Amino acid sequence: MAQTTPNHTQTVSGWAAHDTSGKITPYIFKRRENGVNDVTIEILYCGICHTDLHQVRNDWGIAMYPIVPGHEITGLITKVGSNVKGFKVGDKVGVGCLAASCLDCEFCNNSQENYCDQVQFTYNGIFWDGSITYGGYSKMLVADHRYVVHIPENLAMDAAAPLLCAGITVFCPMKDNNLVGGAMGKKVGIVGLGGLGHVAVKFAKAFGHHVTVISTSPSKQNEAKARLGADDFIVSTDDQQMQKARRSLDFILDTVSANHSLGPILELLKVNGTLVFVGAPEKPIELPSFPLIFGKRVVKGSMIGGMRETQEMMDICGKHNITCDIEVIKPDNINEAMDRLARNDVRYRFVIDIAAL
Repeated sequence: MAQTTPNHTQTVSGWAAHDTSGKITPYIFKRRENGVNDVTIEILYCGICHTDLHQVRNDWGIAMYPIVPGHEITGLITKVGSNVKGFKVGDKVGVGCLAASCLDCEFCNNSQENYCDQVQFTYNGIFWDGSITYGGYSKMLVADHRYVVHIPENLAMDAAAPLLCAGITVFCPMKDNNLVGGAMGKKVGIVGLGGLGHVAVKFAKAFGHHVTVISTSPSKQNEAKARLGADDFIVSTDDQQMQKARRSLDFILDTVSANHSLGPILELLKVNGTLVFVGAPEKPIELPSFPLIFGKRVVKGSMIGGMRETQEMMDICGKHNITCDIEVIKPDNINEAMDRLARNDVRYRFVIDIAAL
């Protein structure tokens, strides 16, 4: 493991964290030359994900400082390797969480690269050449083209950036449970109306389903229904509302990362209903057995998707004109945005205008 190799000859300016304080400061580093399978991307925008906050503060104990965060990257291709097909200079493209995988296991062969045992991520990972990967809080990126997707022409590059993490995270469980392109009119519940939840509502409505937002915050009802188009809203701390909605939903997507019990939420599912968990609470989730046993219900987890699914999601977003609701910031304001993100003070994703300086 090394920060660079002799092939890392390109000087790049970016922004990095150097210790557990998580403070982001300007940082000059090296990227590799554009290889035969690579594309070079001028980064225009990069979303700030909650994962970035955890990584720069080493909350998960795996930080390799300095960390250049960012895995919600959009930009323009400026160079294309000789083996690259399907991309050309000037293309609008995106890079999400994945930087490398083995390319030869059952998951890679089925375009589920995100489940490869040897998967490496866009930042704080180890690339094939042994170098540490640096993410999108920077001016330029060299990426293997197999982990790059096209951004539809009609989508704004800033508002499309968080789709590369938040979007694919909520799209995959919907597709896995036949909510994309299948029978319409299913009763879908979305727990939490934040960075993940708000785009999940947009997807579920675009796919023709009846959407209920489940939240602890009564103040979000108008936002959910009037602006995002949800059909119903349940305050999860209101026992009367929860009882009234008992056994009413076919599918629930739980996007909440705060610690909470799944028991009351499971009671909202019909018999044979499914709850998919995409949040990542710090403590183990509370999962009582009776709501599972007496409702023949299923609880599953899900993460981001593979590359084929990510491109499919992007194409669907282009068809339905789906993007994330964002607040654009300049690089000088990254630390302020990180602090606000820690307090959930954003609607609904921060995006850095990398070219702002």
